[in-house]
Parts: sequence; structure tokens; C-alpha cells
Amino acid sequence: MRTLLYIPIIHTEADLGSVGVDMAKRALREFGETLWKRHQETVLGFWDAIAGHFDSIEVAGFKVFQDGMVADGELGMTIVQEAVKTGSRNYQIVSELIRKGAILVKTEDLNLVREERDWILRITQAKSRAQKLDAAMKYKLTKNNLLDKRDKFIAKQINDTLQEGENGILFIGAFHNVRKWLQKDIAVEEVKDINKVKEYQKLLPFYRSNKERVERLRMYLTDKRER
Repeated sequence: MRTLLYIPIIHTEADLGSVGVDMAKRALREFGETLWKRHQETVLGFWDAIAGHFDSIEVAGFKVFQDGMVADGELGMTIVQEAVKTGSRNYQIVSELIRKGAILVKTEDLNLVREERDWILRITQAKSRAQKLDAAMKYKLTKNNLLDKRDKFIAKQINDTLQEGENGILFIGAFHNVRKWLQKDIAVEEVKDINKVKEYQKLLPFYRSNKERVERLRMYLTDKRER
């Protein structure tokens, strides 16, 4: 039996580089300052809860698979440390796991990650509203297929590199569906409920009409004891 700790993540702007900055500016305009600040506090609390989960786990020898990680070895560690410098809580946790003896594994195909980033850049850097809408519509048509390709590749990396009796940790965006492609002998343990993480992100833009539910989800995401 192989075991995989599955962590459905919420990206921060620090995780996304220049794309994250543009997306954060757009979100601030759409949500308003108060709600956007509340969301940022929620995300930080979420990552604190994830970090707390590993406080009592001996992770030496665990294999770490990370959303967007296109290398391992020396290059992979350089990517991790550069992301840590930007303030990424995700990568700070990954760095700490590696310090404790976990092993970073190449998780994604560079070309697929680059393709998705290029689509997002076309949207965020569009010069006019018409160009932005056009880019968004084209991305919508290819998004599911591209995500499917990424998920298949990620699952293959896990299937091929996680050996019998070994443990792995997967940090992956909540809207991915890597689990669908994992081999049956891999026991998956969700550190936070995937559906609740997705529901929070889906309802956030409609906070005013779903305030009570969003607040319950926020409490769940930031609770260090509840899984």
C-alpha cells in the first residue's frame, strides 16, 4: 500500500508571481477592500492550519509533489527557495518539509504549465475589455482539456515514483482532479476536504448572498484541528 496526503490548496499572489499581482488587483476591484482583506486573512489561516498538520508527523522520506513544480534536484530546490523569498506560504511549508528529510519530486510537465500561464497572461495583460473577453473565452474553451492533461501527467508522476510502502504529499490546486487518475493501491488522505475548499472559492464572489455559508467554510479552512 502507498499513501498520499492530498492537500487542495488556495493559491496566494506570491505563488503566481506577476500573474498573481494582476489577479489580486482585479479581485480587489471586484470584491472591495474589506472582503479582499478578509479573504487574505482566511488564506493565511488556511496555510497556518496546513503547516500545523505536519508539526507532529515524521516526514523524513516522504515524497513531495507540488502544483507547478517542473523540476527536482538542484533546479527544483532553486525554484522552492526563490518562491520562499517572495513570501509563498505554500513553498515555505515545502521548504520546511524538505529540511526535515522529505524529498522533492518533479511533478509537472514544463510545456503544459507554460501553456496555461500564457493563457492567463493574455487575459491579465489584455489592453482593452474586448481583448480581455476574447482571451477569456478562448481560454475557457481549452481550460478543461489543458487541466485534464496536467492532471494525467501529475498522476503518472505519482504512480511511477511513489513506491510500495512509501508516503507522499501532494499540494495541488483544489480544482484539479488528480485523484481520478491515481492507481487503486494508493490510499488518499485529504488534509482538508477538497469539496469544501472548492466551495469556498466558488462562493466568495457571491459573498453578500452567501455570507453565512462562506463564514462557516472560512472557519473550517482555518481550523487547525478539523479535516
